Amino acid sequence: MKFLKILLAIIVILVIVIIAGSFFLPKTYSVSRSIKINAPDSTIYRNIADFKEFYKWNPWAKMEPSAKVNFSGTPAEPGHVYEWIGKETGAGQMKILKVETNKLVDIDLFFKEPFESHADTKFEIQPEGPANKVTWTMSGENNMISKWMCLIMGGMDKMIGKDFETGLTDLKKKSENTQ
Repeated sequence: MKFLKILLAIIVILVIVIIAGSFFLPKTYSVSRSIKINAPDSTIYRNIADFKEFYKWNPWAKMEPSAKVNFSGTPAEPGHVYEWIGKETGAGQMKILKVETNKLVDIDLFFKEPFESHADTKFEIQPEGPANKVTWTMSGENNMISKWMCLIMGGMDKMIGKDFETGLTDLKKKSENTQ
C-alpha cells in the first residue's frame, strides 16, 4: 500500500511539472529555408502551386513513396488540395489558401495523424539578380505535447529544417532542368 501511495505521488508530481513547465516553453514555432534557383519564376511557381508537381520533389513523398495520395481542385488556385495517408508520414492535407501568381503560395498544412495540428506554410519567390530566391516557411502554434516534443527533439527547426533543405534542393533541380 505504501508503494502505491509513493507511485501515485510521483505521478501527480510529474503531471504538475509537465503542465506547469509547458507554460514556460515556446507557444509558437517558425522554420524557414531559402535557396537561389536559376529558372523562371513561372516554372518555380508551377512546381510549387500544382501539387502533382510538388509531389515530385516533396521530401516526405520520397520518404514514403507507398503512401496513398489524392489531389483535388484546380492547381495554383485556392482550394487545391493534396492529401496523404502513410504508415511513416501519417495522414494530412495541404490546401492552398492564397496565391500571387509567380510570387507566393500560402498553404494550410493540416496534420491529422499521428497528432492533429495546423501549420501555415508559405513559399515566396523573389527575383535576386538573374535567379529567383525561394523561401519556404512553416509556422504554427505549439500545444502542450508539441512544446515538450520540441524541447526533447531540439526544436522544430532541428526536426524539419534538413527536410526543407532537401526539398528546396530537389525543387531547384526540377525547376532548372524543366526550362
